[in-house]
Amino acid sequence: MTEDYIDIYELYKERIDCVTSELKDDSALEDYFRAVCDLMRLTVHIYDMHADGSFYRLSVEDKKTLLDKAYAEQTLNYGESFLNPDVASDKLGKELGQILSAVYAELISTVIYAYEEDIEALCIRLGLFLECYGAYRAGIDEGTELSATAFKTIYSDYAFDYTMDMMRYMVKESYSTDNGVAGRIIESADLTVPDYLYDYGEYITDNEVKLVKYMATLPEDKIKLMADVFTDGYIRGFAATGKDISIKNLVQLRYPVGFERVVREAAGLFAEAGLNVTYRRYEPSFAGGRQLIRNGYSSAIANRQFEADHENDRVLYYDRRYMEHRLMCYKNAHEEYKIETGGYGGPAVMECFGEKPVFLEQKESALKPDEAINALVSEYSVRASNILNTYVKGEERSFTVIAFPTPAIGDDFEAIFDETIGLNTLDYKLYQDMQQIMIDTLDKAQYVRITGRNGNETNLTVAIWPLKDPEKETAFENCVADVNIPVGEVFTSPVLEGTNGLLHVKSVYLEDMPYTDLKLWIKDGMIEDYSCGNYDSTEAGREYIKKYLLFSHDTLPMGEFAIGTNTTAYMMCKKYSLHSVMPILIAEKTGPHFAMGDTCYSHEEDVLTYNPDGKAIVARYNSVSAKRNEDPLKAYFGCHTDITIPYDELDKLSVISGDETTDIISEGRFVLKGTESLNDPFDKEI
Repeated sequence: MTEDYIDIYELYKERIDCVTSELKDDSALEDYFRAVCDLMRLTVHIYDMHADGSFYRLSVEDKKTLLDKAYAEQTLNYGESFLNPDVASDKLGKELGQILSAVYAELISTVIYAYEEDIEALCIRLGLFLECYGAYRAGIDEGTELSATAFKTIYSDYAFDYTMDMMRYMVKESYSTDNGVAGRIIESADLTVPDYLYDYGEYITDNEVKLVKYMATLPEDKIKLMADVFTDGYIRGFAATGKDISIKNLVQLRYPVGFERVVREAAGLFAEAGLNVTYRRYEPSFAGGRQLIRNGYSSAIANRQFEADHENDRVLYYDRRYMEHRLMCYKNAHEEYKIETGGYGGPAVMECFGEKPVFLEQKESALKPDEAINALVSEYSVRASNILNTYVKGEERSFTVIAFPTPAIGDDFEAIFDETIGLNTLDYKLYQDMQQIMIDTLDKAQYVRITGRNGNETNLTVAIWPLKDPEKETAFENCVADVNIPVGEVFTSPVLEGTNGLLHVKSVYLEDMPYTDLKLWIKDGMIEDYSCGNYDSTEAGREYIKKYLLFSHDTLPMGEFAIGTNTTAYMMCKKYSLHSVMPILIAEKTGPHFAMGDTCYSHEEDVLTYNPDGKAIVARYNSVSAKRNEDPLKAYFGCHTDITIPYDELDKLSVISGDETTDIISEGRFVLKGTESLNDPFDKEI
């Protein structure tokens, strides 16, 4: 396939050189094509240097300069760039500006493809540029008025015609051990100096450079400890859920750029366990599925506002015909890689935290989906999940997630890093025993009532799954450090009917997005209404919640109710004022939390799992996911977002059974007999 594109690439390169000489006017449209053509010339130059080997002879400073130039329109120049839909709409008119800004944003992906030496993906995007420019030039030559519709048709046809190529790229990235740039770096680069960072094609900041330099100072035993916890959690996750890891031969590693020393060690440990490794980069192309929340290895996001401005560019082509075509291509791509998917055991994910929250502007000029498109996107998400589950069976796969801070967290980075390692290696048996005491009480509950304090207005009643045989059954999972590191929670799928009230958090950071004064009103387990204080406009706040928390659904069920027990993590957050930057992975362990969306057992409801005490966990679905066999589109939502009430905002968490009420937490402290030592970190000076 690559050979087929060599001649096409040479023709495109020659034509792009001609475009430069043809652009002589000072019109806004010529300025647009001049700017985009500069990007195309740069990515062609980057690709050629990789192809002939000259890139690898560049100095580190030259590599840095090249990379900074490739990202300049997203960073330094964004306020004046046609990438910015405000600028494009102002200079070209709103409709034409929105479309051509979307085309430009799609072409940004050529930077990554050039660094990956992916001539096929590069040519597909070069072709999009040349077709748009050709339409512009034809209009000039014929003296006809240019219409936005013409460019929209070109972009729509591009998105449709190359969907199979995009799906193949996505699936290959997920399951192929032909690991490209990441593989070469992990396997052979000198990871003690930050020079290798500029080989990724990712946006690199001082944060990544400082991280690599710090990681280089860590002794091998500390690196091995970090990797051991990570890989052991993944392997124990299979054992904890009764799954056979011996039938798997592939694990996908996702990591923040800068942690390569740990990743290299982890890859070796996985190899010893009989698992090959694939490194998945986040999706570079908006038409391919690029999102602000990145699902794969990546470095710093160059400009979050740019990502948010173009997240909905798919409205230019998204209709039922396109959705059905994309689903078909997604299925065909998995069929093409079915041997690899059959051996895939799930992802091992390393996250990072420390970057300060960014409040994103909801721009009038940015493209926005209507309800019909939102419905199609939601339907696609559910049906794509079902396709994935056919090839990567839920009852056979597992995962693990761990998180570490980066220097962006501030002056206390090194101390926080050491405390995080300690957090990730806490004695899980100690927590397991105390959590079992809680579960024994929770299993008697008809309801659990949660109320807030210190300005938190939460007043919520959660209905608990009734047990038929309490001697053999439990409603709560005793979660220790395997799939979710660090240790510290018990969780259940609540009964939706009878789950009512207000969930309120004063400040929270969910999936890299900040929320202030977040309120969700729950009726029979479903979100009935919502608001936040992120914006002066109530409607802007609602739009923000619907987009980033509800993932454009009209409502979501409460898929999980849990009690986080990691008071050590909570006190670390308090000591260093980390609540605004702490990832959900750790934040969910620092108080009771509630997940909106699918349950923790999504697509695995019929897989019986057990707690360490031998009791079967029976609360694995709710009245929504119960529809999975008759109507999967109504059973799943493709999202699961945890919202935590920190202990200092928590008044009471009480178990209600008939006329009897038993407090597990009162005024933010654990009061159930046998769990009091969880309060010890509260009493230590910080």
